[in-house]
Amino acid sequence: MGFILNIETATKNCSVALAREGEVIAIKEIAEENFSHAEKLHVFIVALLEENKITFQDVDAVAVSQGPGSYTGLRIGVSSAKGLCYALNIPLIAVDTLEVLARKISIENGVVIPMIDARRMEVYTAIFDKDFNKIRAIQAEIINEESYNDLNETIHLLGDGASKFKTILTADNFVYHDEAVFPSAQEMGVLSFNKYKKSDFVDVAYFEPYYLKDFVLNK
Repeated sequence: MGFILNIETATKNCSVALAREGEVIAIKEIAEENFSHAEKLHVFIVALLEENKITFQDVDAVAVSQGPGSYTGLRIGVSSAKGLCYALNIPLIAVDTLEVLARKISIENGVVIPMIDARRMEVYTAIFDKDFNKIRAIQAEIINEESYNDLNETIHLLGDGASKFKTILTADNFVYHDEAVFPSAQEMGVLSFNKYKKSDFVDVAYFEPYYLKDFVLNK
């Protein structure tokens, strides 16, 4: 097969990776406070292909991080992915953003809880086992001192949402992975390739990001 272009814009990280048969061969990404996705995403895509001497016609599919996450970031990523798929007549693959984030670490025991900041004391989160099987569904959750008291195993926390709760979730079984802050297209290669092999595609015309919460305009 040719290549899969992987796009991750669900958080502050604007990330694009080129993968072949599940292996990422090149990546461009930048995480900035001012969400520069609209300016950087297409520049990254074009540069990634040119630097690797690959044309758009060599791309077999586009994969996009579906959310949850930033409303604006998701809109930009999904719109770009859909536009490419329309223009090139290739399939669109949707990948779970929280699983992408969870896969930034590798554990031998316990569970992984990726957290994407949803403002104030709320996060977008799910729970995965050590093999990244989802054992609790995605939800928007308000965190307090009693959160996850029902889990006795080691709990691995990562993401920009997790860093907010170091003074709240303080039990000995909480392990914080501060180096894994944002989801990245680097971890999308295997996920998108597995979906490609199963023809697990979404409808380009009707696919929408998984926002989880309604958009609220700050005043």
